[in-house]
Amino acid sequence: MSHFTNEQLQFLRSQLITDKRDIEHRLSENEHYGLGDSLKLQTGELSPIDNHPGDIATEVYEREKDISLLEHDEFQLERIDSALHSIEEGHYGTCAVCQQPIPYERMEAVPYTKYCKKHQPETVVSENRPVEEEFLAPAFGRTSLDERDDQNGFDGEDTWQIVESWGTSNSPAMAEGRDIDSYDVMAIEATDEVEGCVEAYESFVATDIYGHDVSIVRNRQYRQYLENREGDGLLEPDMETDDTY
Repeated sequence: MSHFTNEQLQFLRSQLITDKRDIEHRLSENEHYGLGDSLKLQTGELSPIDNHPGDIATEVYEREKDISLLEHDEFQLERIDSALHSIEEGHYGTCAVCQQPIPYERMEAVPYTKYCKKHQPETVVSENRPVEEEFLAPAFGRTSLDERDDQNGFDGEDTWQIVESWGTSNSPAMAEGRDIDSYDVMAIEATDEVEGCVEAYESFVATDIYGHDVSIVRNRQYRQYLENREGDGLLEPDMETDDTY
């Protein structure tokens, strides 16, 4: 048995029905916040794969917002339907946790609630994300394989480095550091990787034309390799101290 008067109960029921009609009308008129259309139709692009993530950042943001708004309205409809069902069953306005009557003032402000103020649960953050985000993470997209120990081949990061070598919109003037005066050092891992090599030692280990006699080229990568204790310092006697070798 509800603790509200008939007038109060009729007012709350009328408010619930009005809110439900408003939400249903809004979803119908805006085609579920535009989610009925594909990203291709909205942007005019045949595919977002060949674009820089920044090129479709606005569209992805709007997609995320539309999903959130649609999900919010769907939750509201579920709560309203549940509240209307509770009115029909006769237990509307009773807290689902403590089974105590919920004050009319609270029901007037939130007519679809099932909880008193004390037992109101925290809002759950949705895990639903736009499918387009799969192409934005991890860095360099889904083809970045640097995190895998069994992968040392050509991957998405290498593809980007080749494209990046032809120039980007970044410039030394926009760099965070003050000691950057060249476009070359702004490239991804520009100082960490040796071009043309998979492993660092390949840049200083050499063979003769027949591939038999192995020798060591004492270049900058070789000395850095030893300083980082990545290899055996006795690969061959290091008798030379001149940096020109």
